[in-house]
Amino acid sequence: MLTDRDRIEKQKRSLSLTRLHRALSRLTSTITIMNTGAHPDDEHNGLLAYLRLGLGMRVIVACSTRGEGGQNALGPEWLGALGIMRSREMEEAARELDADVHWLGHGPDDAIHDFGFSKNGDRTFDRWGEKRIVERLVRAYRTERPDIVLPTFLDVPGQHGHHRAMTRAAETAVGLAADPSAFPEHFDEGLTTWQVAKFYLPAWSGGGDTYDDEVPPPAMTLPLEATDLEPVSGVSYDHIGEWSRYYHASQGMGRWYDIGDTEWPLHLKLSAQGSVAEASIFGSLPSTLADLARETELPQSVVDALMRADGAIGKAIERFPERSAIVDALLQAAHQVEKALEEAPDAFLETHGHRLQRKLVEIDAALCEAEQVFVRAVAEPAALSPGATGTLILHLSGNAGTAVVDADMRLPAGVSASLKETLPQRIVYALTAAADAPFTRQYQPGWSSLGGNGNASVDVRAQIGSRSVIVTVDLEEPLTVAPQHSLNLQPNAFIIPADGERPELTIKAASAGRVGFSAPAGWAIKETDGALTLSPPASIVPGLVTISPLVDGQPAMRISPIAYPHIGRTSFREPELLRVLALDLKLPEGAKIGYVGGGADRVGLWLGRMGLDVTELDAQALSGDLSHFTTIVVGIFAFGIRKDLAAATARLHRFVEEGGHLLTLYHRPVDGWQPAATPPKRIDIGSPSVRWRVTDPTAEVTVLEPDHPLLRGPNRITSADWDGWDKERGLYFAARWDDAYVPLLAMHDPEEQPLKGALISAEIGEGRHTHTSLVLHHQLDKLTPGVFRLVANLVQPA
Repeated sequence: MLTDRDRIEKQKRSLSLTRLHRALSRLTSTITIMNTGAHPDDEHNGLLAYLRLGLGMRVIVACSTRGEGGQNALGPEWLGALGIMRSREMEEAARELDADVHWLGHGPDDAIHDFGFSKNGDRTFDRWGEKRIVERLVRAYRTERPDIVLPTFLDVPGQHGHHRAMTRAAETAVGLAADPSAFPEHFDEGLTTWQVAKFYLPAWSGGGDTYDDEVPPPAMTLPLEATDLEPVSGVSYDHIGEWSRYYHASQGMGRWYDIGDTEWPLHLKLSAQGSVAEASIFGSLPSTLADLARETELPQSVVDALMRADGAIGKAIERFPERSAIVDALLQAAHQVEKALEEAPDAFLETHGHRLQRKLVEIDAALCEAEQVFVRAVAEPAALSPGATGTLILHLSGNAGTAVVDADMRLPAGVSASLKETLPQRIVYALTAAADAPFTRQYQPGWSSLGGNGNASVDVRAQIGSRSVIVTVDLEEPLTVAPQHSLNLQPNAFIIPADGERPELTIKAASAGRVGFSAPAGWAIKETDGALTLSPPASIVPGLVTISPLVDGQPAMRISPIAYPHIGRTSFREPELLRVLALDLKLPEGAKIGYVGGGADRVGLWLGRMGLDVTELDAQALSGDLSHFTTIVVGIFAFGIRKDLAAATARLHRFVEEGGHLLTLYHRPVDGWQPAATPPKRIDIGSPSVRWRVTDPTAEVTVLEPDHPLLRGPNRITSADWDGWDKERGLYFAARWDDAYVPLLAMHDPEEQPLKGALISAEIGEGRHTHTSLVLHHQLDKLTPGVFRLVANLVQPA
């Protein structure tokens, strides 16, 4: 019988062999393919798994945005913090595929960012700048030198406007990347022109639950088929793709299918060889070192070196898992590749030198895996403030203790390292951040499967046989330079009436530093018993007042930790501001609200800040007496996230029938929403969702029932309440509903028919059920004035 120790050792050996096999599989191809998309989770994971792990290609995902305008099914992170989270998810998804990532956009402050759903590529270009995104793609082609480019989606009506813009820009950039007159500033940076050999389109529709391609896909010119299983895992490539997609957990991705896709039909749109019939995706491309030897007229010594290197790689793979034989073969392959680089003519190196240089890096990585040279790099602490010190420890295991010779650090600007001690199983460095060390960037420009990621990494040199091998090791938790003290104001926003009595506002300022405020004219701030008291002026103009606090004399920053099992630990840094919104707001009398959140919105928090009586309902509360609540609010996605809520559906229906008011915020069809069972009476959510949303935040709103109780009071909703909305009006609109429901609003995007499923309400028994698809949670976070008035109406007793 195996002991726990035996099982652990067996698992370690299995993982080590998996890493070795994948390191060897990199060596079989000299081809690079780039898959272009607009958001993290746009990549063709199953197809990319086949191209990388089945065919040996280098795979790069070029992504235009960080997904910061999307939704979060896991927690409260949104906008910039969500962009950090989804960037990490993309990196971990790429790690599963052994792929690289090239980011084109750099967060919400960059022009190329995720500004929310768009239905039109031209409107996306209006926001991004068509020339800007094309230039960044040209730069990506010239930097990464892909032989093949494949967008994820088609540029057709019914598809996300971001997707359409990326596909169009990716095609435009193919011609410009090879044009020496296009973006000549690239050449000052050491880049040269690059000719993409093939530009494919997917020959399948992007329609489904979300999108609705209006025209059929282009004709298939190449049937790409993966009938074999991946050798090490023994599963299909599409299943590996789903393992990768799981890391996009904030978007609810990752499914296990009994039978995954094994065919991906492609359409060859552009080819450097002109119109050609293809039998293989490798057609007309030098896909191996042996192919390179036959590519052009080369000196015989170079031909021989390339052929010998190709043969040595084949031998290394053939001898798997015999580590010593693999090491011998790889040492020979490296020697021959270096010989080819030394003796090849300049014209050959200009076109193909990058393939040989990368092959050496890949051989070094495979040598370390075969020789079991394992190095972990850990910074303690992972965040340094200017002037602070720390340590960086290299943990050596396997044969690393005897093989590692030295290491070179790549550190953030203003951070230095000095050797502290060398021990058999670890090397310790002292880290020092200069007093003027700048804060590190939050959004990285790329991610490599071969390491060198984040703001710091370590180039480890090891002696393996006759070769001095260099492998790049990333830190287990990225090293950053951040403010010494974070400021957390609780609360950091207030909603106050513009007229009538205004109480003093009490704020707790959590920071180890010295906090200071500069009060606007007419406002008073005083400190009492560790808390701050903010007194508004006697007369205040409706609107938003923003106060910027200081910590130790510097603009205050809030550092929010982000930690999830699938992405590890990271953080998001942003200015901490105190915001006070004064508005004409009346609250419903006698409202006692129960809030059921799924962790994806902060509606319960805002209801409390409005001055309403709110109780967060946990599983125990949901199973208890609900009759003392006048209103129960269910947050977005909650029926799909909280099993206790789904189990309480019948009790919620009874709550309505006995006189309560149930308000449900938008849900996707996949969020546990059963049209005939989840709401008290049937409501069908529209699908595909591209047809059931209004993306224009300025879209005109027609009030269908102006005297309906939810629009009449306690705040009379007028056209002014629809001003200043951010990102969009609503999504996942109801498409069909029971006759008991009354639609209250109509709205639509340009050149579309009005949608009436944004806000519907029904009297049921003695109570009421209201369902809304308006993005109320986002508008509350953005302090949109009219939304607070509307929400106050929507939570009134039945």
